[in-house]
Amino acid sequence: MIKKAAIFVLLFAAAAGLAQTANSVLKPPKGAQVAIVVFEDLQCPDCRRAAPLLEEASKTYNIPIVRHDFPLPFHSWSLDAAVIARYFDKTSRKVGNEFRDYIFEHQPEITPTNLRSFAEKFAADHKLDLPFVVDPKGELAAKISADKNLGVAVGIQHTPTIYVVSNKTQGKPFVEVVDRSKLFELIDTMKRE
Repeated sequence: MIKKAAIFVLLFAAAAGLAQTANSVLKPPKGAQVAIVVFEDLQCPDCRRAAPLLEEASKTYNIPIVRHDFPLPFHSWSLDAAVIARYFDKTSRKVGNEFRDYIFEHQPEITPTNLRSFAEKFAADHKLDLPFVVDPKGELAAKISADKNLGVAVGIQHTPTIYVVSNKTQGKPFVEVVDRSKLFELIDTMKRE
């Protein structure tokens, strides 16, 4: 009986910690009342399918998309693509997100050996330099690792994992979008509350 009580207390504490982590991570950026938060892998076909819908929702509701890199270990080039996206983020978040969308657009054509060619074409089209070594100190990879750790802390089990989040302090400030056909409805609900 005591063992069961101890296990219950540990499980409750873990769940409370997970909820606290989610509440501190899953919120809109400063100045936004509602946002879309997505944990994505640039090589994930389902992430590719979700990206245009998220962009449409962002434009329709004039709300930001907060993207977190969550490259899966079994994808052969997703981490490298995320590092390059982070490099372009240094120019501007807009350029980094345009690169992510470009990678999703060309995802079926990309391999580990030609990813660099796609990145170079993107850089040339945007009149940007792409150094031979994109992340010599591992700082960009560390940011991706931090995103993955956030995802693990909030219980991410798959990509994409999409949330509609708000800055409200009462009730539930975030909801996972399980059925993407309900995305706009969830945003409407979050904006009303």
